[in-house]
Amino acid sequence: MATPSEKNFEDYKRAEKKAMEILAEMKGVSAKKNDIELALLVAIFELHKRELAPGHIAKIIEGHLNELVPFYSREPEGN
Repeated sequence: MATPSEKNFEDYKRAEKKAMEILAEMKGVSAKKNDIELALLVAIFELHKRELAPGHIAKIIEGHLNELVPFYSREPEGN
C-alpha cells in the first residue's frame, strides 16, 4: 500500500503527464512559444481566481519557479 507521500507523488506524476500531453497539443496549435507560455500562465490564474488574489497567485507561481530552477539547472546525467 502506498504511503500518503507516495500517493501524492503518483497523483502529481499523472497530472504532469497530462500537462505534457496538453503542451504537445498546444505546440500543434501555435508555433509561438510566447503564446503557449502566456496561455499556461492564464490557466494557473484561472485555476485559483475565485479563491485567491492575483498577487497571491503570482507568488505561488514564483514559489514553483524557485523550486524548478535548481532542478533544471543541474547537469544532465551522464555528462
